[in-house]
Amino acid sequence: MGKFNPTSGEIGCCKGCYEKQLKIDRLEDQVTQLKAKIAYQKKKQCDGLFGSNTPSAKLPVKANVSTTDTKKKSGAKDGHAGHGRHGFTAEEADEIIDEGVEPGEACEYCGGTLELKEIRQRSILDMTITALRKILIRRHIKRCKCCKKQARPRTKMVVLPQHQYGNALIAQALTNHYDHGIPLRRIEKIIDISPGALMKIFHRIGVQFSPLISILEEEYRLEAVIQADETGWRTEGKNGYVWLFCSDTISLFYVENTRSSQIPRGVLGDLPLLGVLVVDRYAGYNRMLIKIQYCFAHLLRELIALGKEFHDYPAVQVFVSQGAPLLAKAMTLQKAAITDAEYYEQAKVTKQTIQSLMASNTGQIVTQAFQSIFIEQEHRLYHWVDDRRVPSHNNRSEREVRPVVLARKVSFGSQSEQGAKTRSILMSVLHTAKKRLPKGQSLQAWLLQALNALAINPKIDIMSLLPNSS
Repeated sequence: MGKFNPTSGEIGCCKGCYEKQLKIDRLEDQVTQLKAKIAYQKKKQCDGLFGSNTPSAKLPVKANVSTTDTKKKSGAKDGHAGHGRHGFTAEEADEIIDEGVEPGEACEYCGGTLELKEIRQRSILDMTITALRKILIRRHIKRCKCCKKQARPRTKMVVLPQHQYGNALIAQALTNHYDHGIPLRRIEKIIDISPGALMKIFHRIGVQFSPLISILEEEYRLEAVIQADETGWRTEGKNGYVWLFCSDTISLFYVENTRSSQIPRGVLGDLPLLGVLVVDRYAGYNRMLIKIQYCFAHLLRELIALGKEFHDYPAVQVFVSQGAPLLAKAMTLQKAAITDAEYYEQAKVTKQTIQSLMASNTGQIVTQAFQSIFIEQEHRLYHWVDDRRVPSHNNRSEREVRPVVLARKVSFGSQSEQGAKTRSILMSVLHTAKKRLPKGQSLQAWLLQALNALAINPKIDIMSLLPNSS
């Protein structure tokens, strides 16, 4: 028998069979969507506890770059001035070595008198080898023959009280370890001091700089735009975290054994703040008394991963192809070479386009889960539209937490609670000072000046040692 046509009323089969077929089609469609949902949930479980924020050590090895030939011509364009090495003048040189200036020279061939023809210059960049110097200070204490009082000479070398090591050595060791991430064993080979002795130095300097942390926390709460992030860290072999709270002029590091919201609450305080906190979607920040901006970079990675996971679903591919450029534009708009008026106009249009896309019906459960983020968390997604200072991503905190990730790979964490506390203090002070230094001044040079000031006046205002944030 033929098929039942409800429009024309022609009956080729029983009406019940046709309705059953329609029901079967609906059920098959539901099964397909449920399978997609199960695959999506399995993918989230495989990504681990933190979703797409998987540590680089757990990611699969990237495939080798294709060696296929490219049509693009290699090398610089014709007529390009280039950026090769350049020489420097005598005024710029730290040392000048003159060769061939000995008087009374004679020609090696005929014995005649030599005269100057030209001076050829060669610019060389070199550095001195760091070596440990042993300095013995002998103080000649004299006594007056009349009053019998002693006269002690002033120390020419500035050294911290009760320290065996000079300030230059301490400044170099601190910057090497907490700024450049050089392991203690490597520093031992450079300056011939044991790791145990180095850590004793670091602990003592950390105690002297510790009053700065509470002052920097107060300044941090007053910033218009702040960011935060966290990464894994082990202390005494136990799992923990390094928290980072940063802005344009401040970096605060905290080595803690927990990832609970009590850490950001301790930094941000219990009073409402006027700024905007830019973070990923970790729920530990949601209860803070401050406006929150979610990171679009994390959302973009999730969207791209969604497209790769469900590459066989045309509706998903259309959604990803429309959403990814919008999220990317939102992230690049802040640094675009446009006026503020143009920025706010484009930001408004971009926001409306994103809202329209996220409210559309794709008919797919996997896209609905992503769309629900923009619908339910709308109040945490568009602060960048109203204020250009607010970025739509937390790339700053991602970059600043990277030295901790590298240190974790070579040192495997802190060996003691005291070491973790010292790392928190010294990394906060050094990285904050590095942000505030004038262009061209090295962190090591500033630290040496700060240690010299502490050695001369131990009661100096510790905040005055930091460079001006303005």
